[in-house]
Amino acid sequence: MTIKANYVDIKKRVIFPASIVLKDRKIISITKIKEIQDTFVLPGFIDAHIHIESSMLIPSEFARLAVLHGTVATVSDPHEIANILGVKGIEFMLSNADEVNFNFNFGVSPCVPATTFETSGATLDADAVKELLKNKKLNHLAEVMAFPSVINNEPQIMAKIKAAKDLNIPIDGHAPFLSGDDLKKYIDAGISTDHEASSYAEAKEKLELGMKILIREGSAAKNFEALSPLIKSYSNKLMFCSDDKHPNDLLLGHINSLVIRSIELGYDVFDVLKIACINPKEHYNLDVGQLKVGDKADFIEVKDLESFKIIRTFINGEIVCENSKTKIESVKIEPINNFHASITSAKDFLFESDCDEVEVIQVIDHELFTLEKKYHLPENGDFNVNLKEDILKIAVINRYKSSPPAIGFVNGFNLKRGAIASCVAHDSHNIIVVGCNDEEISKAVNLLVKSKGGISAVDGEKTLHLPLEVGGIMSNDDAFSVASKYEEIDLFVKDNLDSTLSAPFMTLSFMALLVIPEIKLSDKGLFDGREFHFIPTCIKK
Repeated sequence: MTIKANYVDIKKRVIFPASIVLKDRKIISITKIKEIQDTFVLPGFIDAHIHIESSMLIPSEFARLAVLHGTVATVSDPHEIANILGVKGIEFMLSNADEVNFNFNFGVSPCVPATTFETSGATLDADAVKELLKNKKLNHLAEVMAFPSVINNEPQIMAKIKAAKDLNIPIDGHAPFLSGDDLKKYIDAGISTDHEASSYAEAKEKLELGMKILIREGSAAKNFEALSPLIKSYSNKLMFCSDDKHPNDLLLGHINSLVIRSIELGYDVFDVLKIACINPKEHYNLDVGQLKVGDKADFIEVKDLESFKIIRTFINGEIVCENSKTKIESVKIEPINNFHASITSAKDFLFESDCDEVEVIQVIDHELFTLEKKYHLPENGDFNVNLKEDILKIAVINRYKSSPPAIGFVNGFNLKRGAIASCVAHDSHNIIVVGCNDEEISKAVNLLVKSKGGISAVDGEKTLHLPLEVGGIMSNDDAFSVASKYEEIDLFVKDNLDSTLSAPFMTLSFMALLVIPEIKLSDKGLFDGREFHFIPTCIKK
């Protein structure tokens, strides 16, 4: 196959018309020609850190959507499914990924579970991590979320890090708000990246201490606006990532969206493309073509270098997307799961106490971190929720065995009625629910118990439910259908229940992620993510 287009050489920072010849899945020649062409070719986009499971799609379906936007590769941490099914879950992701023509690059998850303060479905100890690292399909140590354990030099986590260092493979970080001496200890342990920086100052400190920063723009956490000014001075040390992206958002755009926004802000096109196409390949030593003679033919053809409208996406010399149509076929699989929760009743969610105040999780839209807030209870002690002040009930229910729910309170969802529930609750994926009354909270939870996973929304007698039969967190359905169904339930929560959050289900999923400060809720209770210990919901003066 021969392609004539304007060739974008990112490293040499030049563009010229060229004839590019492909044979046996590789680029065998690039010849400069005289005639200016109508389209441009450049290396494909790479998402430098994403949890495929958060798209609610199995890898093969994720690929079908990603190629629409010129993505040819991902660097992926499978810790969502690993927390549910352990090694079996990781093996499922690798096996399904092999079924399609896409460059998936999975890591070994070192923090399964993320903490010991929640119930998960599996544990990967140091021996398990060492064994997994022998698999050539697993090319890096994924995000080291237990940063306090690294700082305190705890043996298990340090053994996992050492196993990766012995193999000379990259080690990903996860260090929200970490700075000063603690940050230096964390980096000195061998950790090379961070995707949790949410301010320019935080990212700059990490960069200057030798870290590489992944500018994250997912469905909930959106840090591009704060971090994009780094592009001007630090393009060699930056990458773009999604971290967590829901299917309806993935249908609209991926890394291409960050490239377009960067160009619109006036940043140099070669700097931006280096971040999107080159830096991840080099940092993780990916087997991804870079549009050079002898490389695998992994590249994209675009209309121009402003809109980056995808004409064709090539992976391994094959056209996997053409004129906005995916050419990757669906793959049917046998779902796997680990779900043993029992049906609930409204009385399971009663909150009875003689508190003067309660601790409240305060949500910040577009961020994963929360704030700690206190709410003074009415004098009569009769308290369930306060819709006027947006104090709603939140609960986490163990999905792995029957046990009483942990109950707390949350501010920021702005539901005026009903309840929403999800079995996507990072990282152990117990059931998490927010609602305005106990009856609808129980109803939303029971929809998930009956289907053994998924997301749900309840408004009186009206219910919407998206089953996720693979691990309770991914669908076995067609990607476009899942995106459509998710869009419907997302709009229902915003329009019928009046939530003001940009991504209510994605935000809900992070209310159980204990390693992100300030406070979160696990199935075992309310947790302080700054000091790493449980705190009481009830405060008596």
